Amino acid sequence: MESNQTIARQLREGQYDQQLRRLYGVEGAALQPYQERLCSLLARYGETYHHPCASLFSVSGRTELSGNHTDHQNGCVLAGGVSLDVIAAAAPNGTNLIRVKSEGYPEDIIDLSQQVPMPDETNTAAALIRGVAARFMQLGYPVEGFDAYTTSSVLKGSGLSSSAAFEVLLGNIINAFFAGGKETPVSLAQIGQYAENVFFGKPCGLMDQMACALGSVVSIDFADPDSPKIQQVSLDLQKAGYALCIIDSGGDHADLTECYAAVPAEMRAVARRFGKQVLREVPRAEFEAELPALRKACGDRAVLRAMHFYAENNRVLQQTAALEQGDLKRFLALVTESGRSSEALLQNIYDCRNPRQQPVSLTLAQCRRMLNGEGACRIHGGGFAGTVQAFVPLDRLSAFRSGMEALLGAGACHVLQIRAAGGVQLV
Repeated sequence: MESNQTIARQLREGQYDQQLRRLYGVEGAALQPYQERLCSLLARYGETYHHPCASLFSVSGRTELSGNHTDHQNGCVLAGGVSLDVIAAAAPNGTNLIRVKSEGYPEDIIDLSQQVPMPDETNTAAALIRGVAARFMQLGYPVEGFDAYTTSSVLKGSGLSSSAAFEVLLGNIINAFFAGGKETPVSLAQIGQYAENVFFGKPCGLMDQMACALGSVVSIDFADPDSPKIQQVSLDLQKAGYALCIIDSGGDHADLTECYAAVPAEMRAVARRFGKQVLREVPRAEFEAELPALRKACGDRAVLRAMHFYAENNRVLQQTAALEQGDLKRFLALVTESGRSSEALLQNIYDCRNPRQQPVSLTLAQCRRMLNGEGACRIHGGGFAGTVQAFVPLDRLSAFRSGMEALLGAGACHVLQIRAAGGVQLV
């Protein structure tokens, strides 16, 4: 294995430019910040763990293009990896301890002799580390300790799935060091979901981890969550004359697990009235025929959220077909429909505990004002706070970005690229 110093020199000399172009979608001099970021990572790793040779890993954040809160009901989603990512320098340490230092946070140290959820780790990075390692060990892999230094450009609490990217990153590290690379991107995503559900304590679906692990644009059908159907879809926004923007509303959704968890809980309550576990197992006609009884049994909000599921699940299929046919106008019209459904039926655009503060609603209103009938915008990700997604005509991008940042502050509007690769080991 090359030394950290040698890898840093090779990065600056351009020997990894082909891989970096695939990850970040830029050329020439625009690659230099990414080269320097990785060189800086290697230096920090060496200062922290004093190991002369490390491997480099990168996992993309994700953007949900369609399928808002459908995955946890075994529904369909359309998602893509993005050019913001979490990166790590890592190496085995020959002990029974996993040590992970994430830039800006205290070091997490996990003893592999404890392979069960720890109550005091709920909703922490330590829970994700322990959960991913435990799942590999359950699958029979001889996991040992390693040291990792990570840094992320995926905005925390932004709906770009910083937690899923972190889970998949850990999976890629353990897969490379202790599993001989045998686990696939799909199984690594499932391992990450297991860690988040069982150890972290968040009842998420599988979309976030799948998009981070796979990259590019993928249409995923979770009818069988153990063997999801995956279809790669072509989307070249630049060629079509649009930019993908993620706008930070200023509201952090990282502590809104209670609001988030109510969505799948209420949808499942409706499904249980039919003797099923998830809405995907309940035919839409049967659901609609029982609306009066469901209102009484489950409440109006649960019924509205179930209505959103059925419409949104069908919308994913329509949007996938529109992209396959090169009909971006139809795709964008359905993006707008998805956004309206999330607002009116799913009701995930503000903190359910503090309705006086509605940064996402305000951000959406400003987006619509700036777009003036062109492009499209919608809530992004789990919702309740966090970010908004907008498809902005390139000739409006400068004015749009200025208008959004005048309201929300400098740096609030991020222009992203769809990333061709998901989780990778660079070195």
